[in-house]
Amino acid sequence: MKIETTLPTLLLDIGAFYEAHQWHFLTVNGIDLGEGKIELQWIFSKYGVKDEVVLYYALSDYETPVPSLTGLIPSSIMGEREIVDMFGLKVEGAQRGLYLDDDSHPHPLRGES
Repeated sequence: MKIETTLPTLLLDIGAFYEAHQWHFLTVNGIDLGEGKIELQWIFSKYGVKDEVVLYYALSDYETPVPSLTGLIPSSIMGEREIVDMFGLKVEGAQRGLYLDDDSHPHPLRGES
């Protein structure tokens, strides 16, 4: 199931959905859409159920800060730091340097890189 959200309502939308004993947070992913746009995806799978996946997505640009889910799902920090490195996004509380060194090519998955 794919559910649209927005960055301003992300925490409310996922907070209303997420139950730690029912859903496993898999990752946050990005898809460069070109022209400075990105689709962000937060992906969950249901415990004990084969192939039940819920994907929340939001369309954004590279300048708009992305809220962090770490207050709700502490392990989300890993995926958030990954999209900071790979796309050059600004995610609340997530720093660059998980995968890339300071001298690495910046944001290698961003389309205009």
